[in-house]
Amino acid sequence: MTEKQAARVKADLIKRARAIGFDDIRITTADAIPLAPERLHHFIEQGYHATMEWMPETELRRSSPLELWPEARSVIMLAMNYGPDIDPMEMREKPDKAHISVYARNRDYHDIMKGKMKELASLLVSKGGGDVKVFVDTAPVMEKPLAYSAGLGWQGKHSNLVSRELGSWFFLAAIFSTLDLPLDEPEVDHCGNCKRCLTVCPTKAFPAPYQVDANRCISYLTIEHHGPIPLEFRKPIGNRIYGCDDCLSVCPWNKFAQSASEAKLQAREDLMEPALADLLQMDDPSFRKFFSGSPVKRIGRNRFIRNCLIAAGNSAEEKLIPRVLEHLQDEDETVRATAVWALAQLVSEADFEMHKSAVIADEPSEVVRAEWEQGTSS
Repeated sequence: MTEKQAARVKADLIKRARAIGFDDIRITTADAIPLAPERLHHFIEQGYHATMEWMPETELRRSSPLELWPEARSVIMLAMNYGPDIDPMEMREKPDKAHISVYARNRDYHDIMKGKMKELASLLVSKGGGDVKVFVDTAPVMEKPLAYSAGLGWQGKHSNLVSRELGSWFFLAAIFSTLDLPLDEPEVDHCGNCKRCLTVCPTKAFPAPYQVDANRCISYLTIEHHGPIPLEFRKPIGNRIYGCDDCLSVCPWNKFAQSASEAKLQAREDLMEPALADLLQMDDPSFRKFFSGSPVKRIGRNRFIRNCLIAAGNSAEEKLIPRVLEHLQDEDETVRATAVWALAQLVSEADFEMHKSAVIADEPSEVVRAEWEQGTSS
């Protein structure tokens, strides 16, 4: 394929990508991130991946597109905006409501983007030939360094990608191709001296600029972490029941961000500020029905209720006490343990001891019993 033909193929890709809902498209080479393996190894060596064992297991394949697919020549990086209509930070002032991360307030973005990516991949093959592979967070691909190299944006001090046009509210996806396509210039870092994302973090999850410790990150704790959430993070979690947007929300570059144009990424009305009292009533079938098609569904009902109980404990809302009490008898020990903690935050020491005496003798779990013994001192 000649340079002129390759340029025409790229132009066709850009035109179609924007027509089907992507907000930006840029191209880099498959060998464009030589420094990424060292940074990835440091992240894993420091234990910043927490319990996400799939990260060390896929470290080599993740380190370069060529490790994943040696025949790859070009990497087409795409961005799709999911910007919110209102500032997510406002939710912190509504303790009886649940805060769900902006990206999870409607359909799972994987489902939305995958079909569009396949359409672009088919167009690429039909126009230019070669082979392609499509990735939407479905394989060990380092999307953010590749997106930086392609010029979609730069990795901010919170480690997420930031764009001068889109702010920080956008998803990434990649198409690997065996074709040599015209390249775009890498973006440069525009963070300057700004440290807003670092200082706003409630759990101090950034050991240094451009580094994140998942062990301390609310997004990790509420989504990936199994079992009881460590005590030191429960109060800082506030009313965040699925993910956290603080470090993204405060980025000054979001003054250029726009609301999501894809209808399926615009927030569902019932997920904007759902009442904790309603969410705490969910059993497994009602949870699955309510969150059908949503990213929230993947954490399962038990982890979800655990998160809601932490939010209830932080709410200072006495009206939530009956909902918390119901979960002292839950089948899941993590739910029961978290219900004990939440109860301790909401009732007097005398009332706590009364409820403790009613159930402690029949409690089989050491984890739950330990929460009861911790009592209101937690």
